[in-house]
Amino acid sequence: MTSLSAAQKSLHSHREQFPALANKAYFNYGGQGPMAQGVMDAISETQAHIQQLGPFGNEVGRWIGLSVQATKAAIASELNVAPTTITLTENVTVGCNIAMWGIEWQAGDHILLSDCEHQGIVAIAQEIGRRFGVEVSTCPLMDTLNAGDPVEVIAQHLRPNTRLVALSHILWNTGQVLPLDKIAEVCRNNQSLLVVDAAQSVGAMPLNLTELGVDFYAFTGHKWLCGPAGVGGLYVRPEAQASLKPTFVGWRSVVLDNRGKPVDWNKDGQRYEVGTSDYPLYIGLKEAISLHQQWGTAEERYQQICRNSEYLWRQLAALPDVKCLRSSPPESGLVSFQLANQQPQTTLELVRFLESERLFIRQIRDPDCVRACVHYFTLESEIDQLVEAVQRFCRS
Repeated sequence: MTSLSAAQKSLHSHREQFPALANKAYFNYGGQGPMAQGVMDAISETQAHIQQLGPFGNEVGRWIGLSVQATKAAIASELNVAPTTITLTENVTVGCNIAMWGIEWQAGDHILLSDCEHQGIVAIAQEIGRRFGVEVSTCPLMDTLNAGDPVEVIAQHLRPNTRLVALSHILWNTGQVLPLDKIAEVCRNNQSLLVVDAAQSVGAMPLNLTELGVDFYAFTGHKWLCGPAGVGGLYVRPEAQASLKPTFVGWRSVVLDNRGKPVDWNKDGQRYEVGTSDYPLYIGLKEAISLHQQWGTAEERYQQICRNSEYLWRQLAALPDVKCLRSSPPESGLVSFQLANQQPQTTLELVRFLESERLFIRQIRDPDCVRACVHYFTLESEIDQLVEAVQRFCRS
């Protein structure tokens, strides 16, 4: 048996753990990843264990506490940070809300966004602007997809009163990977805090947040990590914690005295957590991370994602009726493309046609395109199916 066939056998065996992959070709990891059977089993078994122990009592409380710490340790191992820097949340948007609302805003402050941010982040910034008299502006990063320097664009749009810059690590609409270490340095030199929407990066690429130097990094477990919906996290750089006040407050946020009265904030990431959560989901996310790590390192997974995205990009770029947004192979698992002479409704029609063929991609509205996402366990045969179906749609 050749090494290649051994690798293929290993990949097929790995995929068999994901029931959702048995009856479809899936390209929506940037929206929500399918869960492995072991992840679903871990959630249900944890729920049963909690019910058997309690569900409310000292023993179950201790067990849940240890489980929470184990989940934070698993997340921290993917981000190369200390577990104490991790706050458990429901999703990316909750993490960004914590980071953005926790700043003590003053009238006249400035928030800088890019023109590629998700609508949830834009809406947070707009409401902060309305409520506190903070100005919100955008910088044109979409223009730097194939040429130009995003770091320079951001630097040119910073102001002396820019309190916060909000960006994505991987832009959700075009798949562009931003050089966060350089952007963080520019922001630091301007005394601006940096919050990162990491929806498309955690689980998709190797990360060392300590080296990147970002202040706040909000992520989710249900996309590239293929964990359960409803659990994510926020990394807060230790040096930035003093500038971020808790907005959502509950019993997990505080230190209590011997009469059960709050006397201080918790010193670690728990200070931004609130109260009772769906703890079995935490165990599910820990199991999902473990499953990926069993297949390979974060670097090995990322390299395979890039090989798959290049294969898809080259296949699509060869079609006469398709235009990929990127003019060179992607650096992420997101491949966005348009159809020649497409009308406003064409992208939605294509998405619906492909889904009828059991091929799952999604529409993006700005820019008007469709986005296909490949993971490290995506098969070349699935990519071939997608490209062939797109070609048939163009000819119809």
